[in-house]
Amino acid sequence: MTMSDIGFLSAFIVGLLGGAHCVGMCGGIVGALAVGLPDTRRRWPILLAYNGGRIASYTLAGALMGALGFFFSGLLPVQLAQRALLSLAGLFLVLMGLYLAGWSNLLVHVEQLGELLWRRIEPMGRGLIPVRSTGQGFALGLVWGWLPCGLVYSALVWTLASGSALEGAALMLAFGLGTLPNLLLMGVAAAQLNRWIRIGPVRVIAGSLIILFGAALLFDAWSI
Repeated sequence: MTMSDIGFLSAFIVGLLGGAHCVGMCGGIVGALAVGLPDTRRRWPILLAYNGGRIASYTLAGALMGALGFFFSGLLPVQLAQRALLSLAGLFLVLMGLYLAGWSNLLVHVEQLGELLWRRIEPMGRGLIPVRSTGQGFALGLVWGWLPCGLVYSALVWTLASGSALEGAALMLAFGLGTLPNLLLMGVAAAQLNRWIRIGPVRVIAGSLIILFGAALLFDAWSI
C-alpha cells in the first residue's frame, strides 16, 4: 500500500467517523427526502442521486483546493510549504475531533465563515424541493455539498497538502464516500441512527480517533 493509498483510506475513515456531524448537518434534508417518498422503490434511487451530487461537490472543491495548494507550494521552499500545509490540516482535524467529542466548539466559528457563500447558494436548493426525480435529487446534492460544515472544511484543508488538483479531488472523493453510509442510513432509519450517534461514548470514540489522525498529520509535518 502506497502513502497515497493510506491518505485515501484515512480520508474515508475520517468521513465515516464524522457520521455524528454529518447527521446533524445534512440529516434534516435527507430525512425530508425519505419522508416525502414513502415508496421504497423511489426512495433509494433519489437518496443515491442526492448523495452522488453531494460527493461530486466535495470532489470539485477538493480539486480546487489541491490546485490552490500546488500554487501555494510554489511560492515557498518545498519543505517549508509541506510543513505549513500539513500542520494546518492536522490542526483542523484535531479541532474537528474535539468538536465531535463535545470538548470544544471552536470549529463552529470556522463554519460561520462559509455562511456568506451559502446564503447565495441555498435558495437554489429550496427551489428543488419537493424532490420528485433522481435528476432533482442530484441537483439538490450538488447545492447541499456547499453547506458550511466544519468536517468538510477540515478535510478540504487536508487537500491543500495533497500536491495537485487530481490528488485533492481523489482525497475528497474518498472522504465523501466515507460519509455515505451514515447519510444513507439516515434516509431509512433516521430516528434509530440519530439516537445512536448522540450516545456520549460513541461521540468520544469517534472524536478521539479523528484527533489521532490530526496528531499523525502534525507528526508527519514536523518529521519532514
